[in-house]
Amino acid sequence: MTDAPGPPRIVPFGDAAVLVTLDAADEHDERHIRRVHRLAAAIRELADPHLGNPVPGATSVLLGYDPRALDATEAAARVRAALDTAMADGDDRDRAAPGPLVELPTRYGGSDGPDLAEVASAAGLSEQAVIELHASVDYVVAFLGFAPGFAYLSAVPAAIATPRRATPRERIPAGSVGIADRRTAVYPGGTPGGWQLVGRTDVSVWDARRDTPALLAPGTRVRFVPVSR
Repeated sequence: MTDAPGPPRIVPFGDAAVLVTLDAADEHDERHIRRVHRLAAAIRELADPHLGNPVPGATSVLLGYDPRALDATEAAARVRAALDTAMADGDDRDRAAPGPLVELPTRYGGSDGPDLAEVASAAGLSEQAVIELHASVDYVVAFLGFAPGFAYLSAVPAAIATPRRATPRERIPAGSVGIADRRTAVYPGGTPGGWQLVGRTDVSVWDARRDTPALLAPGTRVRFVPVSR
């Protein structure tokens, strides 16, 4: 039986932010992901004009503040009570309704997923088995980073967790679906990248012309749906 997580820790981060960090036995566990998101929501609900928008990460939330009005100690004090209240009954809140579901029709293998064979070989599985396992999970967006709209999703099945490529590619086509260790993600645009590419979707996960450019936000559920070429 694992010990209950300790209380969030708040420490200065640069000269105009604090970092709120949570204990995590497994940062890929969806209960931990929801705990991070609940923490960010509690800070946001303060609606404090001197606090910025909280940014969730794998095990933390970064919170900027107005250094003309606050210092780090004052910023930490303003969020502590709200955090203590928000985290108090975590078991009940962890069972809250899931976020919206986004389905991503995905072509696996071939030119769309040039690393599928390598992932299958490393796992000792057939390519079809890798596809079925990858598409068997409703993932949760843990946090965004690396590039605009790049959403880090919760864990792939352990059997297909595969390390990053030894040599990254200089440019990854938009919509490419990758695996890196226990994470999976969709590349939003033509960026460099070292993830193992197993498929590709035509759904745009980042479009600056949309009112909300990022299709995937923390808490969104994602389901990959295999389709034929």
